[in-house]
Amino acid sequence: MKVELKNISKRFGKVQANNDVSLTVEAGSIHGLLGENGAGKSTLVKVLSGFITRDRGTLLLDGKPTEVKTPADAIAAGIGMLHQDPLDFPPLTVLDNFLVGKSGSLFTNRRQAFREFRQLAVQFNFALNPNDKVSNLTVGERQQLEILRLLSLGVKTLILDEPTTGISAAQKDELFAAAKLLASQGKSVIFVSHKLEDVDALCDRVTIMRQGEVVGDLEIPCPDETLVELMFGRELAPPAKPNTRQEAVAVEFKQIRLTTDRLSLTVPDFTIQQGEVIGLAGLEGSGQQLLLLLCAGLLKASSGSFHLHEVDMTAKPYRDYLNAGIGYSPADRLRDGLIRGLSIHEHVALRTPPRGWFVDWKGTLEKTLRAIALFNIRGKPQTHVERLSGGNQQRTQLALLPVPLNLLLMEHPTRGLDIESVLWVWQQLIARCEGGTAIIFTSSDLDEIMQYSDRIIVFSGDAVSEPIDATELTADRLGQMIGGRLGETQQTLSVSS
Repeated sequence: MKVELKNISKRFGKVQANNDVSLTVEAGSIHGLLGENGAGKSTLVKVLSGFITRDRGTLLLDGKPTEVKTPADAIAAGIGMLHQDPLDFPPLTVLDNFLVGKSGSLFTNRRQAFREFRQLAVQFNFALNPNDKVSNLTVGERQQLEILRLLSLGVKTLILDEPTTGISAAQKDELFAAAKLLASQGKSVIFVSHKLEDVDALCDRVTIMRQGEVVGDLEIPCPDETLVELMFGRELAPPAKPNTRQEAVAVEFKQIRLTTDRLSLTVPDFTIQQGEVIGLAGLEGSGQQLLLLLCAGLLKASSGSFHLHEVDMTAKPYRDYLNAGIGYSPADRLRDGLIRGLSIHEHVALRTPPRGWFVDWKGTLEKTLRAIALFNIRGKPQTHVERLSGGNQQRTQLALLPVPLNLLLMEHPTRGLDIESVLWVWQQLIARCEGGTAIIFTSSDLDEIMQYSDRIIVFSGDAVSEPIDATELTADRLGQMIGGRLGETQQTLSVSS
């Protein structure tokens, strides 16, 4: 389906989110929408998908003027949107979620729905069990479910809003294959992203936005330097990570064993120095999160002990972990990191100890304004966190982390952030390391792990590697270890060193 947006404008108070934006997406094509956080990308596609009402402008579908005022209008017109955080019901099964939005009688023919689900899943090579609960799925699997649901509702134009953040490399390959299959069927795909490599790999054409306006419309492939200059108005270069490791030991693991219904992991004994950055690499669901949850006091080990500055934290309650200076930033911002319905100011107030029995609203407002300025959050103190863009939700989550910290645990620290924001976040994290904070983080971006880690621990199947100095690894070797050649590659590294 051909989509034409003409002269779209949308204002939120004093903020002009979209200013006279025009965009044409041809049928049978994958069209990239590129821009930094806050450039207006999400606002534009939310206008198209009926989640936001435009102030002015025209929408044409296959050349016909169309009114889309609600998500239901969009679905009826053949437009569906996959959000950064998929819209689903975690307590329900995959099949129950697949049925959401279908019209018909009061009693749904589940057998027929099951057959339709199976046919679509096979067509797109998605290995989903219709009887699984959605709460047990990874972000990538939830995305696959939502794509199948939208297609079953007759969607002809699929919007993918920052879909590659927080999913594994294998799931990204499956997503890209699905998008290309849809384009080959004559459907159109709008791919919203800030990642140049993803746009290069997937899109036929790209529109670049900056500060609410279109600043370029180009065919792909296109030089990255051109795209970066259009996005930011200047070139960006990542700084080299300084050596922040100190002699003092911050963390020590002894004979740790982690057991869940799916995994049983034995973690090698090792220590982490103050100021050191440890990257956890592996396919999503390989156990990296379990180690982070253990260190955060949210998961108990089956055996072994975890020490912070020589204090055994193993059997201590969660509150003691907080008091010991351990901070945790989870991947799912709106489910685990922030609270829907509360403003940025209210989040800061929750993080601030009260004076006596009352909240110091004036003092916390000043603190909120400082955090918004320092972390460059594009929102106001009264803005509810669910109304922020994905990148600004991440900035808010980072702003809420206490200072100082002895240990900082992070899942996908730059998920949903543009290049400039990624560099800025790591500048802040490196500054914490220089102050003595040890960091353990996981990321689906191997380049990020290679660039910012002092040492890397690889998770593959039920195996966990010894910490490996990042300078001894290449991206190819790291990929081989993640792919199953853990022992073989690690033995080669040991011999060569």
